Amino acid sequence: MFAIVDCNSFYCSCERLFKPAIWNKPVVVLSNNDGCIVSRTDEAKKLGVGMAAPYYQNKELIEENDVAVFSSNYNLYGDLSMRVMDTLRYLAGEENVEVYSVDEAFLKLEHIPIDQLEPAALHIKETVEQWTGIKVSVGVAPSKVLSKVANRLSKKSKVATNCIMVLRTEEEIQQALFKTPVNDIWGVGGRYAYKLKEQYGIYDAWQLRNMPVEWGKKNLGGVVGERLIKELNGTPCIEMKYPLENKKMIATTRMFGKPVTELKFLKEAVATYTSRAAEKLRRQSSAAKFIDVFVVTNDYEGKQYQYDPQSKHKYITLPYATSFTNELLHYALPLVDKLYKPGSRYLKAGVMLGGIVPDESIQGNLFLSPAKNTRRTLMEAVDNINFSQRDDVVKYVSSGLTRNWKMRQEMRSGRYTTRWEELFEVH
Repeated sequence: MFAIVDCNSFYCSCERLFKPAIWNKPVVVLSNNDGCIVSRTDEAKKLGVGMAAPYYQNKELIEENDVAVFSSNYNLYGDLSMRVMDTLRYLAGEENVEVYSVDEAFLKLEHIPIDQLEPAALHIKETVEQWTGIKVSVGVAPSKVLSKVANRLSKKSKVATNCIMVLRTEEEIQQALFKTPVNDIWGVGGRYAYKLKEQYGIYDAWQLRNMPVEWGKKNLGGVVGERLIKELNGTPCIEMKYPLENKKMIATTRMFGKPVTELKFLKEAVATYTSRAAEKLRRQSSAAKFIDVFVVTNDYEGKQYQYDPQSKHKYITLPYATSFTNELLHYALPLVDKLYKPGSRYLKAGVMLGGIVPDESIQGNLFLSPAKNTRRTLMEAVDNINFSQRDDVVKYVSSGLTRNWKMRQEMRSGRYTTRWEELFEVH
């Protein structure tokens, strides 16, 4: 049996944790640069606040109903997510937990007797909520896809289910599949949902479950479709996945707080993102031999949000793999000169590192200065200082001092769990 533990309106729950005054009030959290709504509580949903809709379109409704609004606070969310996942590892064993996203994790419960699944799910829910303060829903079923079905239904009727649903019998599974539209099945995207409804008259998960496996393989993406049909029939085909030790590609990208038009500021942003990517690289003891820099422009007249999604990019293969920030900057910044077009408005930039290899396997070069070892020690010192003090206390001057292009977070709450100067105060 599998379970999925899903944090309810996770970003909003993190904001509520330190603010008892909004525990039962509508809350929304905005995306980067306070652009769109990315999390909302049940109270906000009932008011008609749209998900993923631009904030300005909902602003009047939000103000009329005294909805609490927050900018994304990723430091807080990341720390609380880690606490939730650590609690699940303690309860189920590290080997039985797959962190699926910042607010979801799959658990393997094969060691728990069938008649004990509901008490076990309740124990997991209550322990996570008591230890972390984050409300969760738990869905349990014979396969991952069915556990997602159970989890969705547990959240749709929170009072009746207490945010727990266990699908054990064939009758329970059948009733759950009847209530699940095809577009709400995990793994069925919008294009396939439209195809299933319009071409085959399949509207719910029960109808899809009863299609032949070979039909799923032919019409739903090959092996992926075959697995989906089997999972809906209770045959587990999607194995537990555990985090890879090292990433094969590392990217850092952000929207700007406001459009950038000057080459100087564009270079500052790319230098900052290159430094951040280099930190990630060193954290996994790797080096990169490939660097790609890209930018996104908005040269339309009028609406700022109507920008061309086509990104322009330049890349270079380095003469040797490296993780040193200064060396990566040496190759990244000239690419910005090639990308920059006077008169353009830049909304976003990013850096991607590839050709990643373990740093211990880099072939030595007799013609390079032995000072390389000194630079490694320097990079470790810089990383340690920045990790302990935060906010890039030590940085390369090319990344800028004022950074007026930084992401806009005008309504961000305190980083209560990760900054000494922002610790939550109780009076």
